[in-house]
Amino acid sequence: MNFEQAVEFLDEHINMEKMLAGERATAPTLERIRELLRLLGDPEQQYPIVHVTGTNGKTSASRAIGRLLMAHDLSVGTYTSPHVVSLTERILRDDEPIRPDEFALLIAQLARLEPLLTERPTWFELMTAAAYAHFADTAVNAAVIEVGLGGTWDATNAANGVVAVVTSVGLDHMEFLGDTPEDVAGEKSGIIKEGADVVIGYVDDGPLQVILDAAHAAGAASVVQAGEDFAVVSDRVAIGGRLVSVRTPRALYDEIFMPLHGAHQSENLACAIAATEAFFDRPLHEDLVIDAVAGLTAPGRLEVVGRNPLVILDGTKNEMGAAAVKQALDEEWSTVSPRVLVVGMLQGKGKDPVRLLDALGATSAKLVIAVPAPSPRTMAPDEIADAARSLGVTAETAASVDEGIARAKFEAGADGLVLVAGSLYVAGAATH
Repeated sequence: MNFEQAVEFLDEHINMEKMLAGERATAPTLERIRELLRLLGDPEQQYPIVHVTGTNGKTSASRAIGRLLMAHDLSVGTYTSPHVVSLTERILRDDEPIRPDEFALLIAQLARLEPLLTERPTWFELMTAAAYAHFADTAVNAAVIEVGLGGTWDATNAANGVVAVVTSVGLDHMEFLGDTPEDVAGEKSGIIKEGADVVIGYVDDGPLQVILDAAHAAGAASVVQAGEDFAVVSDRVAIGGRLVSVRTPRALYDEIFMPLHGAHQSENLACAIAATEAFFDRPLHEDLVIDAVAGLTAPGRLEVVGRNPLVILDGTKNEMGAAAVKQALDEEWSTVSPRVLVVGMLQGKGKDPVRLLDALGATSAKLVIAVPAPSPRTMAPDEIADAARSLGVTAETAASVDEGIARAKFEAGADGLVLVAGSLYVAGAATH
């Protein structure tokens, strides 16, 4: 099996695209992934795990935790989703993606095991098993595992995290997680296990109480929460990123340069530092924190990919994330104009293009160009364009992401700004 054949094998299995199209898997369960992991020799038990969930920020926090652990002389596996360009981005060892040939060998092994299973696994269950197996095969000292969706019934939750992180709580994936922030918090709290240290990011009071109650019920060893136990105490724009100071119960990390954009990334970094402290049960070496954070990347998250005009990609797909993007644009690039938005979205419960565009600040844009996301679940560009017009914004459609970006660059001119947003599918297409 080569890499292309491995991808084809995976695509034969049910995934979120097929579920939302009506081809649903059986009732939520961890039994399929647990059975598969047992056949692999329970690789998820071979190393301690930091388990990360959240409506927004979980990928950025996971990547930061991975680098902080690496800076302290650990070999680290990091599993995140979704990917921007290639599946191999999801499975990192010491910040390096799994090689295509390694990935193909793992999937071939899972294909041989599949006939032994009681029930056929899903696409994400196979990917998760591959990640856990790869980290065991390569003898990592620790793994940072990002939840795919929710927490309680997510395939990653077959493992027990020694640290459980909830970065944020908002409304997203309402088909699966519920209609209120408290519902979402309940699902995300499912990753908290007995004896785990719990780190909670900036979360509103209602969902926060749900998480605190879940931590108490699970028998968590400790709980620290943003704003009370740790916090971003200063945060200002710097050339190429931000200077951030973070206070924790154990230390003050003063003016750390972070090469990422947006105040929300400073909050993600605070969560990552608190989680890494919890993992080691001690303060971190500040010089190692400086080195680790200096190398941070966040593909598809306020990622600058072009100049003249300035072209920025962000895969934000919900209002909470969109508001954070607008805040970053207004803070860091307020003088760059005109602003042109290229937006593609996926369909789904609660996916309202008017609210997303408004949160992105479309009303101050010269033009919104609506494009199809490269997914069977794409929202029709006409629907997005009509939503923009309802906000009083000039809008048009393009047949593809590439066509939309080319048109946006022309309209923005050399001195303007092009924001490509609405879905990581769109951000990924923009990098090709």
